[in-house]
Amino acid sequence: MPVYEGNTIEEATTKGLLALNLSKEEVEINVIAEAKKGFLGLGKKLAQVSIEPTVSEQIAEAVAETVEDIIVTDEEVKTETAVEELLTTKSESSESKVLENLADEEAITELAMYLTNISKELNAPALVRLERKDGLLVFHLDTDKQGILIGKHGKVLNAMQYLAQVFVHRVAENKLSVVVNVGDYREKRQAILQRLAERTAEKVKQTGRPVFLEPMPAFERKQIHFTLSKDDHIKTHSEGDEPYRYLVVEPVKKY
Repeated sequence: MPVYEGNTIEEATTKGLLALNLSKEEVEINVIAEAKKGFLGLGKKLAQVSIEPTVSEQIAEAVAETVEDIIVTDEEVKTETAVEELLTTKSESSESKVLENLADEEAITELAMYLTNISKELNAPALVRLERKDGLLVFHLDTDKQGILIGKHGKVLNAMQYLAQVFVHRVAENKLSVVVNVGDYREKRQAILQRLAERTAEKVKQTGRPVFLEPMPAFERKQIHFTLSKDDHIKTHSEGDEPYRYLVVEPVKKY
């Protein structure tokens, strides 16, 4: 844990915040030692503080890590608002409403076409590949413009994920679970969710207070649920409405 020094607590804190490029609201500050003036120059000690990003800030960092090797250009960032509007429009499209009670394979074909059309409209045409894995239908979108389909911090990809699940629920006779992936984003995200779950559990046990995680798709929430279900000191539940449903991690009360 980083330790920062100064002639006063305030000075040490300021140095730490500048070094971390964070505000007071984004960190937890612990005073290690008060400053001592000493006598005639002897015994003088600087104030020491430790500064650690809060769980919310750590979450933001973890999410950012998942796309650190994907170059998102200014043009791609600027299109994010337009992308979200387009995806919202697609979710209400009549084309998804004229199809219903389709057999699994027919529903899969229709969903692949649906995702293909969305990628074209986003000016990031993708080849859609299907992988069946652990009871999930994983639709891989192969494109030269990964940044557009992933979006900043995975925002666009998660929107497409949500729309794909809504689409298949509308048209398929049976309940199918789907995942939309671009490149190796989901694999990186899975590793980060594992670390996030462990780090959050430790934070909850240290503070005795609940932590509210960012909104995430159902299958990601399930991964954290599963990871933390092995810890007798922690319990989890989801709150909110899709696609903004989020996970709450809280301590188990002892009676």
